[in-house]
Amino acid sequence: MKSLRNTFARSEHRLTFDRDNTFHIELRRRVDEYFAQPGRRQRDCLQMYLKTAIILTAFGMLYYLLVFVATMWWQALPLAILLGLSMATIGFNIQHDGGHQSYSNYIWVNKLMARTMDLIGASSYVWHWKHVVVHHTYVNITGHDADIDLGPIGRLTPHQKLFAFHRWQQIYLWPLYGANVIKWHLYDDFRDVILGRIGSHHMPRPKRWEFLSFICGKVLFLTMAFAVPLLIHPVWNVLLFYCVTVLVAGVVVSIVFQLAHCVEEAAFPLPREGSSSLENSWAIHQVETTVDFARRSRVESWLLGGLNFQIEHHLFPRVCHVNYPTISKLVEETCREFGVRYREHISFRTALASHFRWLRRMGAPA
Repeated sequence: MKSLRNTFARSEHRLTFDRDNTFHIELRRRVDEYFAQPGRRQRDCLQMYLKTAIILTAFGMLYYLLVFVATMWWQALPLAILLGLSMATIGFNIQHDGGHQSYSNYIWVNKLMARTMDLIGASSYVWHWKHVVVHHTYVNITGHDADIDLGPIGRLTPHQKLFAFHRWQQIYLWPLYGANVIKWHLYDDFRDVILGRIGSHHMPRPKRWEFLSFICGKVLFLTMAFAVPLLIHPVWNVLLFYCVTVLVAGVVVSIVFQLAHCVEEAAFPLPREGSSSLENSWAIHQVETTVDFARRSRVESWLLGGLNFQIEHHLFPRVCHVNYPTISKLVEETCREFGVRYREHISFRTALASHFRWLRRMGAPA
């Protein structure tokens, strides 16, 4: 992954980080030492396989009940909401680890798990370039990190253009987070593949088997979302409950990712004036642009696939998320020793409040 990231950065002639990697080397040594002990595995963890079985079974049952059993709106509505939550859970847990190659030591297992992203509507191929490569390299850098670019509808960083209507973004953005996922499903993936670009970054167009996988993924999702339900239900019913399901999934997914980066405590650095070089090394940059939340909640950690431990994830993206609660102690201790700023919110609620205040601040008149 590191060589891929470096190759991508060189091909784009983009930003460089400070070369003093002392902090990263020492942190990696401590984490490697932890996993060297008997019975500790970075990937292929039994609890991850069990979690996958539970989540996919729940998704399948909810889909079956919504499409084939529910006949009244009061039956369909809670099922659609739960199905949306299960889609988000697939993304947080199974797809995310597979896409980062942190699920298994076997490439084919990681690819299979990563393609559960296609099952829930988005292209795993495009997501790899948008998230794994671009976001994880240039996190919170305006003009480079596509994950913090909402276009004119929202202002998430102090370096983006301010419009008058942004003063209300802390109110109107929440449902748009979900609507943005509908756009992602039906438009953005196709646009990115056709143009071969993600924002300002080049993305190689999928070829042969990758392109076939992209098409098959879209056909599978459209079949499940529209074709099969339309055999049983009226068009307006299918469209309505598709929107409900995807809006729920989209709002939840977007908010969870925003709580790690678009909050008051996160940094939004820019390159040194007149250069393409950033002040910090890559590892320190990851820590200072990311904020953990609810680290002590086992329930939230299970449901969110460890995405409440985003600092640890950004530093060790190829380590399965079930290990994050433990290695977070090593990361925090090492940060303290090196004077690196390590930030966390004690709960989901406090992180949510910080994101709300950040949206309000970014939308306030200059």
